[in-house]
Amino acid sequence: MRHRLQAAPVWIGLVVMATSLISAWGQTPAVASNPASVTRVVGTVKNIAANSLTINSDAGPEVTATMGVSTKILRVPPGEKDLKNATPLQAQDLQVGDRVLVRGQASTDEHALTALSVIVMKQADVSAKQEHEREDWQKRGVGGLVSAVDAAAGTITISVNGIGASHSVTVHAGKETIARRYAPGSVKFDDARPAPIDQIRPGDQLRARGTRSADGNEITAEEIVSGTFRNIAGTVTTVDPTANTLTVQDAIMKAPVVVKVSGDSQIKKLPAEMAQRIASRLKGGSQDGQEQGAGSWQGRARQGERPAGPGGEFQRPGGAGGPPDLQRFLNRLPSVALSELQKGDAVMIVTTEASGTVTAITMLAGVEPILTTSSARKAAMMLSPWTLGGGSAGEGESAP
Repeated sequence: MRHRLQAAPVWIGLVVMATSLISAWGQTPAVASNPASVTRVVGTVKNIAANSLTINSDAGPEVTATMGVSTKILRVPPGEKDLKNATPLQAQDLQVGDRVLVRGQASTDEHALTALSVIVMKQADVSAKQEHEREDWQKRGVGGLVSAVDAAAGTITISVNGIGASHSVTVHAGKETIARRYAPGSVKFDDARPAPIDQIRPGDQLRARGTRSADGNEITAEEIVSGTFRNIAGTVTTVDPTANTLTVQDAIMKAPVVVKVSGDSQIKKLPAEMAQRIASRLKGGSQDGQEQGAGSWQGRARQGERPAGPGGEFQRPGGAGGPPDLQRFLNRLPSVALSELQKGDAVMIVTTEASGTVTAITMLAGVEPILTTSSARKAAMMLSPWTLGGGSAGEGESAP
């Protein structure tokens, strides 16, 4: 499973560029005599032939772009919004997986065009940018459930989950803050669209990236991603790897729910020891009388030390006070396949908000001790919103 919602998808810059470069396109040497017949396609290179590209268009259908000697090919770094830093590229330098914006002469076949210009974001460049943004979301990001919104003041209060505890963080949004919101029924940050913060509601999941205060209780946001999602906690009753679905008896809603798993879903599994430790923490007790001591992983975390082993992944947000950062730990767990789940397994899931079949954003297995110790609703909220905004838009989440 790919990590999703962990950072802003840098290829969205191609869509931005498609709009912002309309005048620049008109200044290129290859201009069609009939502007009405000129079309633009944004997508990913699927196949390369001697003089053509097959593109998986973001709009849906595949498009074949035929290139000639006059076709202008330019390479731009991910995130650019103009051609100032563009460099010429040869057709033989194009690769499958590259992101492209093609401007071309339309033909009678809606799935074909003659390329006048091709703007390219190399796959390697996009991957490097995504990794950088993913790390930045993890380093300077914070996520939680929205408890209050003051759109006039530009502030959003979120409750950040810890293990057995939570604390409030105030998110400050200004004119320069980039705010996006997930599309209904979508688990992809690619589908998140610009939206003012007055669309954010209490109960939404939100992730922000920016500069935190010294105490970690405030953050001046550069980016915000939010959405409405559903939390499920219960027991697996059936697994269908062929259909990529499983049925869970939801202990929160007291009803079965069919959950679809897509290529963007994340499935993680807690090690048994970790599940027991978290369960102990949730009920406010201690394990072997040592959970609160300086020798335990919790005690060492409170002293600012990063202990070895799985427990060492629990870090305080930005090094500030408050509970260890559960989200970062969960992001580091290995992924498992849907086929590895079995009837009777306890799971906690964050899904799209929809009626009927819902799609898993993240799923955490190995949680039997947690559901036994805590209410299903409280336990399920532990996951929120560890897949948002990075992963993504979610961190997603390159997060977010």
